[in-house]
Amino acid sequence: MAHESESGLPIEPVYGPGDLTGWDPERKLGEPGAYPFTRGVYPTMYTGRPWTMRQYAGFGTAAESNARYRRLIAHGTTGLSVAFDLPTQMGHDSDAPPAHGEVGKVGVAIDSVEDMRVLFDGIPLGEVSTSMTINAPAALLLLLYQLVAEEQGVPAGRLTGTVQNDVLKEYIARGTYIFPPRPSLRLTADIFRYCTAELPKWNTISISGYHMAEAGASPAQEIAFTLADGIEYVRTAVAAGMGVDDFAPRLSFFFVARTTLLEEVAKFRAARRIWARVMREEFGARDPRSLMLRFHTQTAGVQLTAQQPEVNLVRVTVQALAAVLGGTQSLHTNSFDEAIALPTEKSARLALRTQQVLAYETDVPATVDPFAGSYAVERMTDDVEEAALDLMGRVEELGGAVAAIEQGFQKAEIERNAYRVARETDSGERVVVGLNRFRLDEEEPYRPLRVDPAIESRQAERLARLRAERDGSAVRAALDALRKAAEGGDNVLYPMKEALRGRATVGEVCGALREVWGSHVPSDAF
Repeated sequence: MAHESESGLPIEPVYGPGDLTGWDPERKLGEPGAYPFTRGVYPTMYTGRPWTMRQYAGFGTAAESNARYRRLIAHGTTGLSVAFDLPTQMGHDSDAPPAHGEVGKVGVAIDSVEDMRVLFDGIPLGEVSTSMTINAPAALLLLLYQLVAEEQGVPAGRLTGTVQNDVLKEYIARGTYIFPPRPSLRLTADIFRYCTAELPKWNTISISGYHMAEAGASPAQEIAFTLADGIEYVRTAVAAGMGVDDFAPRLSFFFVARTTLLEEVAKFRAARRIWARVMREEFGARDPRSLMLRFHTQTAGVQLTAQQPEVNLVRVTVQALAAVLGGTQSLHTNSFDEAIALPTEKSARLALRTQQVLAYETDVPATVDPFAGSYAVERMTDDVEEAALDLMGRVEELGGAVAAIEQGFQKAEIERNAYRVARETDSGERVVVGLNRFRLDEEEPYRPLRVDPAIESRQAERLARLRAERDGSAVRAALDALRKAAEGGDNVLYPMKEALRGRATVGEVCGALREVWGSHVPSDAF
């Protein structure tokens, strides 16, 4: 029986040396921590210490999320990962009409510096690494974080973490964009410049394939379109006058880990190899850190089922193992109940315990790149690399990532693959345990976590009080300065920070930029 990978590539029943004709292990693999980084970006990987264990969390009010963060840290989480609600992601205040019904639902509501202050109350920002999943308004949330750190007395040079800041994938797969692609890229370059000068340890972008995978991208599509976006960001920064080795060491990536363990390991290894070559050969990077594809991984939420949700514990374990065997730098494990609702405290703790078992009870971290030299994985690495390079070539033929986005290419390719997977699942050709095979006649009842709908009115009350107490004329002047910078060529983060310091809201700042840059209207041209 013939088998195919998630990318539609053949999986042979048996692999051997003959399948690697012309393969030179020294050229293709090298050593861990050395070009082309196929075997990992650091020489020792997890043999010295495990990956950073993050848990993606945020819901309701800043106070509720703060309580969850404190419990996660007490349970052994080594890095925070903040989820924001949809209004925040779209640059709307909680009392704006488009926010109605969505406040606090899929993440925490952050309207101003006052909310950010509550979110991190009692959490020493100089000691914790924080990842923020925010894209179109990434600059605002980063500056709010810095303002709270300043209030804590933490120097900017000590702040560590990541802001996702990957708006290109929003046009491809996720949809939480605000501005058109080209001014969004200008804002990204401003963030690069600002962090180079002000926040030297901060990872300025997490170029994301995760959301493409959740939308239906195959592993080859995931890394191809993610790396193509990465190339576009680097080109933008270089065109803005930045030296590649000045900002490239702070670039990072974000991928999914599926249950197809072997191809996922191959995918991560192929992605490192492609990125190292692109950075050295196209952009002339010389700093070894500029060549390293460092990435965070999240287990595949789209593969979790509401049916027999406890089976998701098994899926998440396999997915987490794929990420670790593939050499991730940090990892979030989904909770088993996420296909139903927001994770309960118990399910979030179980998700963290999954990582801790892998780190401290298995022998996987005892050696670097355990699959190196595996006939199957080395061949699959080559196959995924070849398929990804072909897709990247097609993006280049269309004029690069932004031009391809404007023509709808990536979105159409992902939708075709998603349709194929859905068709195979519906027919039973693709087995999903508990969904289309091994079903129960009656599901056990489950009581999910629910967000209090009164949160929306409480946030609106906070905003009304903030607007009444602040210096309105100072806020208007600060927003005028922001508009002026957006109209010209000055870095917008400096006037943006002053507006936020004066308690301008997220919606007001994004509104000022909308007035200058406009809003994105998607195209279905391809």
